[in-house]
Amino acid sequence: MIGKTRRLVLALMASAALAAPAAALAKDDSFTLAVIPDTQNYVDYTHQTAEGFPFDARELFFEQMRYISARLKANGGDIAFVTSLGDTWQHQTKKFDEAHAKFGVSAGVNPILDTHFAPTDKTRSVEMPAAKQGFEIIAGQTPFSVVPGNHDYDAMWTDSRHLPIKDFMNPGDHPRAYGMLHPGGLDNWREVFGAQTAFFKDKPWYVASYNGGADSAQVFTAGGYRFLHIGLEMAPGDDVLAWASKVIAAHPGLPTIVSIHDHLSTNGERAPNPMVDMAMVHPEHNNPEDVWRKFLSRHEQIFLALNGHQHGQAYRADAGAGGFTVHQVLADYQDRGQTAIAAGVKAAWPVGIGDGWMRFMTFDLSGETPAIRVRTYSTHYKKFSGEVPEYAAWYRKGEQPKMSDLEFLAADEFTIQLDDFRKRFANGAK
Repeated sequence: MIGKTRRLVLALMASAALAAPAAALAKDDSFTLAVIPDTQNYVDYTHQTAEGFPFDARELFFEQMRYISARLKANGGDIAFVTSLGDTWQHQTKKFDEAHAKFGVSAGVNPILDTHFAPTDKTRSVEMPAAKQGFEIIAGQTPFSVVPGNHDYDAMWTDSRHLPIKDFMNPGDHPRAYGMLHPGGLDNWREVFGAQTAFFKDKPWYVASYNGGADSAQVFTAGGYRFLHIGLEMAPGDDVLAWASKVIAAHPGLPTIVSIHDHLSTNGERAPNPMVDMAMVHPEHNNPEDVWRKFLSRHEQIFLALNGHQHGQAYRADAGAGGFTVHQVLADYQDRGQTAIAAGVKAAWPVGIGDGWMRFMTFDLSGETPAIRVRTYSTHYKKFSGEVPEYAAWYRKGEQPKMSDLEFLAADEFTIQLDDFRKRFANGAK
């Protein structure tokens, strides 16, 4: 977890980065990884003009994808790979996944879930088509990955063994005041992003898949190296982790990046959202610490792990196999709703949209110590976070209330030093 000293160091680094012009990087030694956090609020059918919302929020998502497309290597830019961190849409189509009944799981009443996230046919008629349309903007131009998040499952329900407590409208100190949620079924997700869809079928860079593409692997070449990327389903079981280990073994020596929906919390802990702890409901799942212990920390090739899901940002680095560092990064901006406020939306609860914010991770592989410059950019405001004077005032309280403004900026603008990259991947250059 990022401590006070660590946050101060990051703050100073971010301040220096903002004060100085970006260094010119040799094209062959650098590239950018585009990271798309949870897009569910953009494509949410209730956030479109057809439902009385003041603007079509999906247009902000399309704007993000058009911006990425313009910066792809295939179009003369620097983006070599795109990874989406799950929760591509908002609602489910079923109340319960019957396959879970054999595990002793059943659905209980939850007034919050049943009112605001009830299954709807507009998932298929509005939300899924919007998600597909967004990725069609970059399809055929670049290798990319999409992993499933809990909202992408066919059903999400409250486990009857962990029902909401009586005063669920006031969570207080109860970690599961709204009940323990559990998702199940990925037929909808496979229909849009499965291994047999036009997005991925027969693509030479799409090198492996499992569970119909709920778990997948891609390769891409950039910065003088060939990279392996593995996308994992949320709270993967041991069978998934065994498959992923075999994929790594089949691609020896490649620097490996892993994307998964849930891993770090906003406190920088490897802990699930306390209301969506899939391992608690169904023990065949692995929680984030289990995934670290059984998979991420066991492979010398894994140097970077990315996740969304938990609203905010965090970073931590830990020694894995061989003593080599695994950098773990959370980014999720779905709760940001200044666009809704500016449009005059008034509600008892803040209306999260996303405001066009996403992550760009620029790799500089020149010199003895490679580095990744992490920056957060809004395609709506057309600015990086450090260029928006109101940035901390808008978002800090809701995401990182214990941080100072400078620390908050540092969490979205910092540099990761890849001190052991050369030693680990001396034979991995193309």
